[in-house]
Amino acid sequence: MLKRLVTWLSTDVRQLKLRGSWAGWIGRNWAHWTYAVRVEPTWLELNLHEVPIADLHPTFSGLRIVQMSDFHCGHRVSPAYLGEAVDLAQAQNPDVVVLTGDFIHKGFEHVEAVARVLGRLTAPHGVFAVLGNHDFSVRNALGIRRYRHLHQAVAAALAGRGIRVLRNETVTLAQSGGRLHLTGVEDLWSRVCDLDRAFHGLCATVPRVVLAHNPTTIEMLAGRRCDLMLSGHTHGGQVNLPVVGPVGLGPKARRYAAGFFQRDKSILYVNKGVGFGLRLRYRVRPEVAVFVLRAGPASAGAAGSLALPS
Repeated sequence: MLKRLVTWLSTDVRQLKLRGSWAGWIGRNWAHWTYAVRVEPTWLELNLHEVPIADLHPTFSGLRIVQMSDFHCGHRVSPAYLGEAVDLAQAQNPDVVVLTGDFIHKGFEHVEAVARVLGRLTAPHGVFAVLGNHDFSVRNALGIRRYRHLHQAVAAALAGRGIRVLRNETVTLAQSGGRLHLTGVEDLWSRVCDLDRAFHGLCATVPRVVLAHNPTTIEMLAGRRCDLMLSGHTHGGQVNLPVVGPVGLGPKARRYAAGFFQRDKSILYVNKGVGFGLRLRYRVRPEVAVFVLRAGPASAGAAGSLALPS
């Protein structure tokens, strides 16, 4: 009788431990899920970087470029939240603001809303933008458009709010004898990206900052000078699991998931974006990025100081 009682109690204790382990596992994962859905998607992160630029004129040393990307204004990403990102960006005292595409998620409905919010951005040298694949209503690399004239509506709405949309073209910032090229190229998936046109006639000794929504554009430079390319598009994968990595990206996109990268003599920064398609982020907070330019050696040598990921 006593032996049976001891056996029963031991079994019951094991079952309780097992149930406790399962309860703990469920509780921990539910907490992670709640955080990923409710907290991180709108928990903005501010990232500040100093970037050495070869041939940078002393007058542009200390120039502050604020970048935001991938707003995806729509039913899931509200103008109110985007307004918080604008406030954070404006608080950084930018000399230049650059916006690297995907202003809306889909359709024409939210075009004016996102332009109205971003129209509050100001900077001494101006606010500049390039369009992303969603602005062209292109959802994959095949280049198939759902709304033929959506990109024109987005560009017009932004321009109406004082934002200069660069479409395979360059503007030159000038100050106290110094010059800096700011080049904007169209999105790769739109099938209208034209680097020859964007870089035509540029002075080889003047530093260049390039805006390109899709970071894979860095592979198409073919020797053209590009000191710093600012991109978005990937959202950092939105979910970055330990060991597994960014689960939302394919093998090609994973090469440029988020942060700094180097290709030849060019430095690339991939912004994790402000908005999202699916409201889900885990270990990939939305960001506002600030770049402080400094006079430095050639980009290939300067990259080491940025601790670029391998």
